[in-house]
Amino acid sequence: MLVLKFGGTSVGSIENMIHVKEIINNEQRKIVVLSAMSGTTNALVKISEHIKNQNKDEALIVVNDLRNSYNTTIKNLITNQQFYKTVFVYVNDVFNTLESLVNKEYNNLLYNQIVAQGELLSTYIFSKYLMQEGIKTALLPVLDFMRIDKTNEPDNFYIQQNLNRIMDETPNADIYITQGFICRNAEGDISNLQRGGSDYTATIIGAVVNAEEVQIWTDIDGFHNNDPRFVDNTNAISNLSFDESAELAYFGAKILHPQTVMPVRALDIPVRLKNTMAPKAHGTLITNQIHGEGIKAIAAKDGITAIKIKSARMLLAHGFLKKVFEIFERYETAIDMITTSEIAVSLTVDNTTHLSAIVEELDRFATVEVDDYMSIVCLVGNAIIYHPDTPNLFQVLQDVNVRMISYGGSNNNISLLINTSDKIETLQKLQRYVFESDGVLV
Repeated sequence: MLVLKFGGTSVGSIENMIHVKEIINNEQRKIVVLSAMSGTTNALVKISEHIKNQNKDEALIVVNDLRNSYNTTIKNLITNQQFYKTVFVYVNDVFNTLESLVNKEYNNLLYNQIVAQGELLSTYIFSKYLMQEGIKTALLPVLDFMRIDKTNEPDNFYIQQNLNRIMDETPNADIYITQGFICRNAEGDISNLQRGGSDYTATIIGAVVNAEEVQIWTDIDGFHNNDPRFVDNTNAISNLSFDESAELAYFGAKILHPQTVMPVRALDIPVRLKNTMAPKAHGTLITNQIHGEGIKAIAAKDGITAIKIKSARMLLAHGFLKKVFEIFERYETAIDMITTSEIAVSLTVDNTTHLSAIVEELDRFATVEVDDYMSIVCLVGNAIIYHPDTPNLFQVLQDVNVRMISYGGSNNNISLLINTSDKIETLQKLQRYVFESDGVLV
């Protein structure tokens, strides 16, 4: 059994849907996880924002525009009249529901209900299209088996029991279609796995069914060794370890959701990143195996805030760091990087929701400085901290204002905190030194 996930761009047009059908239509049994069609989730978020701001007329305009777009899509994709009538009724029932939600009072439950409609639409339409083409297909409603617990972690026992039950009820299908991203919470309400969560859905399912391989299909041929949006002549990486891919995903590589590898790494289920537009390309294969040493890739994460906490009480005192960390824990704010000196702690966060309250508490026993518009540049590869050429990185970046360095916390990662205004220059300098210099650090 294979598990394949296709992102919004992969099902974002009729041509792409036909292309996906050609990729998955072979003799191997598989579960296919779909995101919403590209642009849909953004439109649904916009609808929810209009409702929140009590702009009902504007919300209805977005609903109507999206309805017209979907009606055009199904008219051209579903050519069998019997299938078309069924799909037309379903699609317009969804938009009638969205219209009715415009008059509801905004809350998180309403938001989750609205944004869930994108995946429900794409999977229903695509499954009916496959049936029209004579492919044995079954739709697995993810809300019937995907659930998170009170700590927002996958409820694996519940997922396994219910997914196996549903699949046993439809044993004749060659292809099972299900939704990514959305789920139910511990109370049974509609929730989700956050943006990019379709990748996570795929590996959760892959672990439950003990898949031969999980494939993440997107619009780029795997992890690249640098960000192609800012750096020329980047190359796809053929092999990565789970540790390396997790570092890259967390520190800015957009191709993979940061939590994706967690469900499958202990089971040693490979994850392969593939390009929907170039299906014959190798992509990137992620396994427990380690291939080579030195820097394999560079990624950058924006939206970072640096916090410097300075206090003479810290000198030779125990319990100071515990006191600091408890404040961040209380406000559920994760820390990315941290460095310490005798009388100061510097750390970074990417979630500033509770920053004012955190600073207010820190101010009671320390002097606090806050700098925003920062970025973390992450260099990833096996055993890079032991590579003899690694120290030369700091000579290459001597003209860049490096605020913090995380070096040695992991064998696979060196992280640099810089001003976001220096990010592109830093990525380009590192690209020239690491990947374009002869025989250095590669």
